[in-house]
Amino acid sequence: MFDNLSQKLGEALRNLSGKGRITDINIAESMRDVRKALLEADVNYQVARSFTNRIKDKALGEQVLASVAPGQMLVKIVYDELVMLLGGSEAEIAKAPTPPTVILVAGLQGSGKTTFCAKLARLLKKQGHAPLLAAADVYRPAAVDQLTKLAADVGVPVHAIRDESGAVVKDAVFVATQSVSIARKTARDAVIVDTAGRLHVDESMMAEVEAIEAAIQPTEVLFVVDGMTGQDAVKAAREFNDRLQFDGVVLTKLDGDTRGGAALSIRSVVKKPIKFASTGEKLDQLTTFYPDRMAQRILGMGDVVTLVEKAQEQFDEEQAEVLRRKIRKETFDLEDFYLQLQKLKRMGSMSDVIGMIPGAKRLIKEDIDDDVFKHIEALIQSMTVEERRRPHIINASRRRRIARGSGQQVRDVNQLLRDFRSMRKLMKSMSKMMGKGRKVDMASLLRSVR
Repeated sequence: MFDNLSQKLGEALRNLSGKGRITDINIAESMRDVRKALLEADVNYQVARSFTNRIKDKALGEQVLASVAPGQMLVKIVYDELVMLLGGSEAEIAKAPTPPTVILVAGLQGSGKTTFCAKLARLLKKQGHAPLLAAADVYRPAAVDQLTKLAADVGVPVHAIRDESGAVVKDAVFVATQSVSIARKTARDAVIVDTAGRLHVDESMMAEVEAIEAAIQPTEVLFVVDGMTGQDAVKAAREFNDRLQFDGVVLTKLDGDTRGGAALSIRSVVKKPIKFASTGEKLDQLTTFYPDRMAQRILGMGDVVTLVEKAQEQFDEEQAEVLRRKIRKETFDLEDFYLQLQKLKRMGSMSDVIGMIPGAKRLIKEDIDDDVFKHIEALIQSMTVEERRRPHIINASRRRRIARGSGQQVRDVNQLLRDFRSMRKLMKSMSKMMGKGRKVDMASLLRSVR
């Protein structure tokens, strides 16, 4: 989402590179470019103006060290201010002193509210909790069915009320209160209440959510915002907060290609922390919102901590050791390669993963399609088990059959096998060097592959 903003901010900050010192003139030029980049990203005007004014004041103040290059100092100041703009530090969900913790989820229709409820249930379950989902969105067609299916996908019970004909009972307050009661009786320590949304904030919607809040006294009220709707999302959050006084914001659809102004504006406008960020449609694509990590990514610094956390979810030490042994013995085959591809895909979209690697976005300008491995997967799936485990047996006739089976050309099969051999050779060289405790020199590694 922040690719364009990152590029523009980078250009603005690089204008100070090579300058001997920060002056009124060059800082004013840089801040004009920064403010323009923020406004183009659909950041609220007052937020952008206040943000750049604070940076200018700090850059011209006594905090600037003579021994630090102006460009480096400005990046540090911009980073610190971005972190504060986004909330300063992560904010956790409040826990009820006596279970269950009741979480009321509200938002406009189409914001991803119901999917977020399921994602949050999955996350809480993974953390060792026993959540219950409450289907209190009783108006949107198929809303209860959607939540029921998502609940089944994450292995969490859902409470919904239907009449004898199977129709949804349109009493959201009753659904919510009964869900809390059931949670207490069944030792469920968290209740996530999905409420109805509208196309815009209206009186009937607010009255119902207020009635639910009064009835169940939630521990936490979360407002779900579609990160792709720009300043409309900020306006809705402000109106909603005026009536409900929610505890935190959830930003959804941060994998989109829109300008991202809502994420940078909403914290300053409603004075409430962003607690979660959703970066895709899959149920495992929900993360705690870390302002410092987001600021690093916006400035092109990557997000190594999140990248390592995602990798650790997919790879355990025992599997890694088996893989290392296979690489050293040159028994790493196409079947192993295919399994690693699947684990890599589960870490998130390729653009998202690349964005977590420091400097990678500057080297790889174009967006990486999530289907970048699709043709490789098709080729490997067209092989027999024996061919995957013993790629050297793939002769000309086998290559023609694999190409036909995957809907590709023989040259694609040849390219995959060449790349695989080169990769296996590179991996073996790296394994030898690391095993001897030597510093890995990428130049010598690449020469060894040729």
